[in-house]
Amino acid sequence: MGADAVSARRESPGAQGPEPDDARLAVTSEVGSLRTVLLHRPGNELRRLTPRNNDQLLFDGIPWVERAQQEHDTFADVLRERGTEVLLLSDLLAETLAVSGAARIQGISAAVDARRLGHALADELAAFLRGVPARELSELLMTGMTFDELPFGPNTTSLVRRMHHGADFVIDPLPNLLFTRDSSFWVGPRVAITSLALPARSRETSLTDLIYAFHPRFLGVRRAYESHTAPIEGGDVLLLSEGVVAVGVGERTSPAGAEALARSLFDDDLAHTVLVLPIAQTRATMHLDTVCTMVDADAVVMYPAVRDSLCAFTIHKEDDYGGRQGSGRVSMRGPDPFLPAAADAMGIGKLRVIDTGLDGVTAEREQWDDGNNTLALAPGVVVAYERNEMTNARLEDAGIEVLRIPGSELGSGRGGPRCLSCPLSRDDV
Repeated sequence: MGADAVSARRESPGAQGPEPDDARLAVTSEVGSLRTVLLHRPGNELRRLTPRNNDQLLFDGIPWVERAQQEHDTFADVLRERGTEVLLLSDLLAETLAVSGAARIQGISAAVDARRLGHALADELAAFLRGVPARELSELLMTGMTFDELPFGPNTTSLVRRMHHGADFVIDPLPNLLFTRDSSFWVGPRVAITSLALPARSRETSLTDLIYAFHPRFLGVRRAYESHTAPIEGGDVLLLSEGVVAVGVGERTSPAGAEALARSLFDDDLAHTVLVLPIAQTRATMHLDTVCTMVDADAVVMYPAVRDSLCAFTIHKEDDYGGRQGSGRVSMRGPDPFLPAAADAMGIGKLRVIDTGLDGVTAEREQWDDGNNTLALAPGVVVAYERNEMTNARLEDAGIEVLRIPGSELGSGRGGPRCLSCPLSRDDV
């Protein structure tokens, strides 16, 4: 089974050829040379968006799917051209369901909610899905299913089916899978499975979890953090340097989630300092990486409106830390201004800050269009949306190489290149 699965993975579009010689999975910074990354090419789940449901599904508009796919293909090609191995979530999920019966059972169980559908309909649907081929099942789990698309006839004793409209969802679609950053992130050699805050995204982590638990590529990978109660999302987590992690607390990540992550990282000796940054609980600043990302080992691009106001609570692991499930001794201080607190934790004199200048209107527009949401491919090399002309120009003036990609349709869900990517392997800085 393992050999066939690996062979299939190597021949699939998601794998893009054989594994690199250095297949070590570990991430210790935001800017180390990017070796392997997880993306999700937008698919039919985006075709489920309508003016009636796009707000509920967290999109600000109805994307042109074909154009979004073209834009995403351009993004993936830029990464490959710079030597990054690109893995696609849809391929990994299909391969996982093909090799693991346990993954199939768990994926179906997460998608078919008996509390909402009633046991009669849920049992009938689950029985059908158990016989669906892996690739088709993968598509169903991502794209969802309406009552009209149920594969069995309308003659049923299910009151739920009788009372729902045919276009209502039996299995909800997952259009936000596009943003692979949020459902998992890596700290050192371990992966953190997150707890997503909003109902429209809660099932995404069930698919990510299956891949990390059962796909042959990830056998032996250990978990850094798992939480089913305290929300935390990967877009709020920045690895400032080895052992130093920043966590935004706002619309998506709670204080309890940030503290739980800090203590878990301390338990596993993956960090010595965690900076917790309160951010505005608004759509425009849903994650920390919507206002600040790293572009070099000592430099950030930052929304100027928060440059002086962003503060941090510093949680530090004490030398005599016990390491017993969060029971160890920590110190906390703050809030203090973020930039000097971060530089102090990183052991550098000062963080360089690049922003969009003093034109508040331009800065606000480009922050909304993810101008501060860049993906570093190496120290001083970033991918950014082409539309954010002022931010990109200022990055280049500061010596940062900017690889521009189109994002008019990809950005309709409010996410830039960093949101669209989950690094699995980076070189140490």
